[in-house]
Amino acid sequence: MADGHPSLFRTFGWSIGIAILGLIGGFWYGQTTGLAVVAILAVLEISLSFDNAVVNATILRRMSPYWQKIFLTVGILIAVFGMRLIFPLLVVGITAKLNPAEALRLAMEKGDPETPGTYGYLLNDAHPAIAAFGGMFLLMLFLGFVFDEKDINWLSWIERPLERIGKLDQLAVVIALAALVVSAYTLAPDNKISTVLLSGILGIITFLLVNGLGELFNIEEEDEEAELDAEAPSKGGNTQLAVATGKAAFFLFVYLEFIDASFSFDGVVGAFAITSDPIIIAIGLGVGAMFIRSLTVFLVRRGTLSEYVYLEHGAMWAIGALAVLLLVTMRYEVPEVVVGLVGVGLIALSLMSSIIRRRRISALGNEDESSDDERAVDTSGVPDTPVSQATTKNL
Repeated sequence: MADGHPSLFRTFGWSIGIAILGLIGGFWYGQTTGLAVVAILAVLEISLSFDNAVVNATILRRMSPYWQKIFLTVGILIAVFGMRLIFPLLVVGITAKLNPAEALRLAMEKGDPETPGTYGYLLNDAHPAIAAFGGMFLLMLFLGFVFDEKDINWLSWIERPLERIGKLDQLAVVIALAALVVSAYTLAPDNKISTVLLSGILGIITFLLVNGLGELFNIEEEDEEAELDAEAPSKGGNTQLAVATGKAAFFLFVYLEFIDASFSFDGVVGAFAITSDPIIIAIGLGVGAMFIRSLTVFLVRRGTLSEYVYLEHGAMWAIGALAVLLLVTMRYEVPEVVVGLVGVGLIALSLMSSIIRRRRISALGNEDESSDDERAVDTSGVPDTPVSQATTKNL
């Protein structure tokens, strides 16, 4: 390509193919109604998960091309069959004390979600526990970002003070636990308080475990690379964005899957408001999930996060909002359109801020004239150089 970037078709080709197969499968399975519902669910998933793509891109660019491909292949299987089909079956089986065969039989009956004892009703009944787990996982992700010291701040008036208080050890855990207790006793149904507390604690523990293991192995690999670099003769030039491989990349992959799962919890349960057929739900949400993954790779390959440096900030604030909304849904119904508009709105604002910043720097004519918070680097501190883009150019 003339601009050195892969074509849109090459990036989204698999997604388009899966979408066609999904629509055909929906028509074969449910005739015209099945086709229409698959399309609606796919569009809904894409519109609600753009912030997920941005967050995934910030992590995916730290992984080697091999693991990026694993994210698009094995990862999509986990997303479609694991989170959109098997996970709801497990939830219903555990909460209703049913064996897998019984849970599957109940799902295939496609009963009315408003009728007690049906698959959709049981899954909806388990929503407080699901929301607590996902809400705490996403809240920990958000708090970890806002409390961490960054090279660039978007909402400086609030991000800088948060960075300062974030120096207190384990503050994110303390705040998350406090939020869990408050939400459990104010938002959870009376008969679900203990379940919500347990699920929320598991969400916090899962985040700490996966994130901690990823950082541990990443540090070990960076130390090994530093030793090799010290032994090798210096060649000068720009430094590439370090990518994770081996165990570090594996745990980053696991981390990505948990993030995707946390984003999809509410969508899977909410899909039953459109249809009670688990097969149609899996197909429709799966098609949308594939497009989100392709969008993630597109953002990485195009170096979008380096060009529009506030996008990651907008996505993280959207995650914080989603975490709060998940907890609120334990008692109150929050329309999917509201959740989607909050995420898209924050992303749009961060994009506009990034564009204004780029124009201001361009008008100055010298990027070095800007302050530390206005320098043209991404939030990982890596300059937007041709060498750093080359890391993800040839997937």
